[in-house]
Amino acid sequence: MCEFDSISEGVPTQGTALITGASRGLGLALARHYAGAGWRVIACIRADTLPPNEDRLEWRRVDVACPASIAELATGLAGIPLDVVINNAAIRGDTGGLATLDPDDFVAVMRVNALAPLLVVRALLPNLRIGRGRIIANISSRAGSIAEGMIGDDDGDYAYRCSKAALNMASAKLALDLRSDRITVLALHPGWVRTDMGGTGAEVPVSNSAAALHDLIARAALADSGSFRAFDGKSIAW
Repeated sequence: MCEFDSISEGVPTQGTALITGASRGLGLALARHYAGAGWRVIACIRADTLPPNEDRLEWRRVDVACPASIAELATGLAGIPLDVVINNAAIRGDTGGLATLDPDDFVAVMRVNALAPLLVVRALLPNLRIGRGRIIANISSRAGSIAEGMIGDDDGDYAYRCSKAALNMASAKLALDLRSDRITVLALHPGWVRTDMGGTGAEVPVSNSAAALHDLIARAALADSGSFRAFDGKSIAW
């Protein structure tokens, strides 16, 4: 069961959701889930050639590692209300540990996983302000929790872990700064999801994670802003 408070501001049951990193895996599953639930979905991907638009699902090109590309996306969406923005785009980076830590790889992971969500939010803030839902959901990871992220885990993942910890701080800071706009900001752990990044041994089917995240977001209220939750609704320690 979700532990969020009941909806107080009226998150719409249908509206417009923008999702980054929607070409595959969790992002694609989220896009299809929202579209299937009757939402208009703006699915953002990095590919040069966009797939054909589908019923309730339209594709937009954005490279979240490029600030100019994010600005171009915002220009193309000027005046369109957004109810939910899901910052899902992420990369894994080197997993070998301290011995194989590469500076360029580390910076690239931080740029996509931690900086890009801030730039996306800044660029789309006018759209969120005129939306009804006003939800920002940053797809984080328990791997970014200092308290819980290293329990029973001996792999390296320096860049990924540090980037998700930074994203958690960004989420908390955004929650504070955007409260006056009545914008709710969530950091969400999707579970160990069976995707290319999660691997075939992962525990959670991607469709299950997408459905659970949709439910969490639908139940979110301003009182939940700045919280760090798993896909099952349970709080995660920072």
